[in-house]
Amino acid sequence: MNRQILLIEDNEQNRYLVTFLLQARGWDIVHAGDGPTAIALAGQFAPALILLDIQLPGMDGYAVARALRANERSRNTPMVAVTSYAMPGDRERCIAAGCNGYLEKPIDPLTFAAAVEAFVLPPRGVANS
Repeated sequence: MNRQILLIEDNEQNRYLVTFLLQARGWDIVHAGDGPTAIALAGQFAPALILLDIQLPGMDGYAVARALRANERSRNTPMVAVTSYAMPGDRERCIAAGCNGYLEKPIDPLTFAAAVEAFVLPPRGVANS
């Protein structure tokens, strides 16, 4: 199974925490600090999941999500917004831009990894048929 996640996050502390939590569960994390870098990386490898901050320098996460969905290589890759945008309508804007889900910051270190894995792993106790 592919265990790579593309993390698009410009904040060093957030990158460290997410990486620490997911590597502890066996995931390999590839980092991008901005949209153009993320789009280039998504064309080079096929991650199992993309985690996307919405508030990025230069190119915001909505534009990044749309560009990733337009890219044949990342078109069907599950993509989850991980953002501090928590106003009414923010979740809907993330989904409309192409995200499959939405997780709010600040993240909860006790539940974050499981919440992320729910987008790519079958639920525990469910057999593959």
